[in-house]
Amino acid sequence: MVKVEFLGPIQKEPLELEITNLKQLADILQKDEELAQWLENSAVAVNDTLVRSLDFELKENDKISLLPPVCGG
Repeated sequence: MVKVEFLGPIQKEPLELEITNLKQLADILQKDEELAQWLENSAVAVNDTLVRSLDFELKENDKISLLPPVCGG
């Protein structure tokens, strides 16, 4: 099981999923209309390390963070 957290302005509760790679996560999240708008512009981190490939293999207890672009001042 992995934990998925949504940071910044994404107003979603964390998820716990039985998945083995980020492609599976992308397929699940694209079905949620509210999340779909964030997916193209958000960075993804696994255990606090940014990753770019959807083929990234996940391990038990990994923490995935969806990091939307934000403006600060």
